[in-house]
Amino acid sequence: MRVTLAAVGRAKAGPARDLYDDYAGRLRRGPIGPLTLKEVEVRGTFPPTELRRREAELLRGAIPPGAHLIALDERGQSLSSAEFVAHLGRWRDAGTAEVACLIGGADGLDEAIRHEAALVLSLGPMTWPHLLVRALLAEQLFRANSILTGHPYHRGS
Repeated sequence: MRVTLAAVGRAKAGPARDLYDDYAGRLRRGPIGPLTLKEVEVRGTFPPTELRRREAELLRGAIPPGAHLIALDERGQSLSSAEFVAHLGRWRDAGTAEVACLIGGADGLDEAIRHEAALVLSLGPMTWPHLLVRALLAEQLFRANSILTGHPYHRGS
């Protein structure tokens, strides 16, 4: 199952990008992967509602056809790693070939794109920098891959 991470904003070189690249690089084999990053950016200054709408258009353009959508949003479900992998495993077993994870801009995701998502996921109640969200998500996808393949990386209950 191929995964696209579509994110608003461009990641600059540095520790957060290095961490993302490390985990994304580990997802070359297995039931989940490879992980492809597609970055989008709106040019100009707009009111928050219009900015979210424009970002949503660009994110939609980065989504592979037929992909199951995971929207990262603070109002989403907080899942354990095991619960997250259960979603991915069900989709994989149902024949899903593409998953797209969507990370909005500073003002969040457009409401319409949240409603299109098969899963709206929160990484907890704290606010995370967008670059760290990419790394956290890549790690959780690597963890899910490890769980699905029986690799000892995941030792949680």
